[in-house]
Amino acid sequence: MSSADSGHNAEDRPDHPLDLDELLVRVAHGDLEAFGPVYDVTSGHVMGLACKILRDPAQAEEVTQDVLVEVWRTAGRYRPDRGSAMTWVMVLAHRRAVDRVRSDQARTDRERKAALRDQETPYDEVTEQVESKLERQRVRRCLSALTEAQRESLTLAYYDGLTCKEVAQSLSLPLGTVKTRLRDGLIRLRDCLGGGS
Repeated sequence: MSSADSGHNAEDRPDHPLDLDELLVRVAHGDLEAFGPVYDVTSGHVMGLACKILRDPAQAEEVTQDVLVEVWRTAGRYRPDRGSAMTWVMVLAHRRAVDRVRSDQARTDRERKAALRDQETPYDEVTEQVESKLERQRVRRCLSALTEAQRESLTLAYYDGLTCKEVAQSLSLPLGTVKTRLRDGLIRLRDCLGGGS
């Protein structure tokens, strides 16, 4: 009966660490009767922490059950000299709840990526080629509307990949003149291309 009495003491005084510590040591030695009071004293605290971390009562209940099963299975790892039994149980609860959050987040990320892949519009090569051809025609038309000097400078800079200084050397022009031609040419191109057809 003494084991039942100590169980009731733990229930009556759940915040008294010594009672819980002694009960957990007994659980570690396989005392099934001691586990009932351990469950009663710790389950509310574990559930509260799990709810706080998970924000989902159903998942918090699952985590609480998992933690208490772990307490039963691994009570032998509890060391009273390293801290209270409640602290040990709450560390287990925290780890388990955080693991659940990470697992759920990873699953959500995988599902979101899969959904995005499913929603992507299939690549339409013909449409892409037509749009590309139309864009090239627009660029050619807009380039032809530039002055010869602007077109020449832009072609060297953007199609041949020359720097402003290299364009100036290639055309035997001052750098400032080339920069002005490029700026004016780009402004006219932007206006032409922005104007639609």
